[in-house]
Amino acid sequence: MHFPYNRHTDTCETTTDSNLSGTQIFDELRVVINIGIIEDNRYMRDGWETFISLEDDLNIVGSFGSCEEAFASDKMDRIDLMIMDIGLPGMSGIEGVRYIRKHHPDIIMIMATIFDDDQHIFDALKAGAMGYLMKKVNPDELVDAIRDAYRGGSPITPNIARKVIQTFHHGPGDEELSDRELQILEKLATGCSYSTIGKEIFLSVDGVRYHIRNIYQKLQVHSRSEAIAKGISKKLINPDNMD
Repeated sequence: MHFPYNRHTDTCETTTDSNLSGTQIFDELRVVINIGIIEDNRYMRDGWETFISLEDDLNIVGSFGSCEEAFASDKMDRIDLMIMDIGLPGMSGIEGVRYIRKHHPDIIMIMATIFDDDQHIFDALKAGAMGYLMKKVNPDELVDAIRDAYRGGSPITPNIARKVIQTFHHGPGDEELSDRELQILEKLATGCSYSTIGKEIFLSVDGVRYHIRNIYQKLQVHSRSEAIAKGISKKLINPDNMD
């Protein structure tokens, strides 16, 4: 018996073949995963399409050069899993994840990108991505990641997984900033010099430097710009107060 089923059409075509073994029947019943791709690099997109299409249980439904192109397509309702870049023209991949999560909540999203910094990783995962892969992933790894995500997993490239895990480890970089350090960090974010900060909070320049060294150590950063970025990402700084 042969029961090819498509969850989007709720149809099932039945044929009879008495020579099929139990294993063959199981293989015939396996789900076909309908896949969409959003990637502005045509050569990368074509490459992914080529090796994904070689798999019997994977089906490319739509391939798009931008989020705008994808979201205007009537193919979105047929897609089970979307592979997305982050650095896209127009709407970014992270914005695209938010859009899909809102308008097509059943679609599973995997990011495939060149970005391996904390900000992009956590923004994508917080937005709703269920997997995060580097573009240098090989074909077999991408195919395995697609199947893993569809079955409920969260495929993540090993070095990205390490970054995620490290955020849950307790160490010097996880220490909370004191009220004084938060005050100084806020003033750093507004562009104040050390001497200006000292005058405003009644502290010597050396005292300001001492607290800033502690801020850098606790946030695990090495510069003012990194401290500000980390402060914003950890919601220690209100960006509205930076104007």
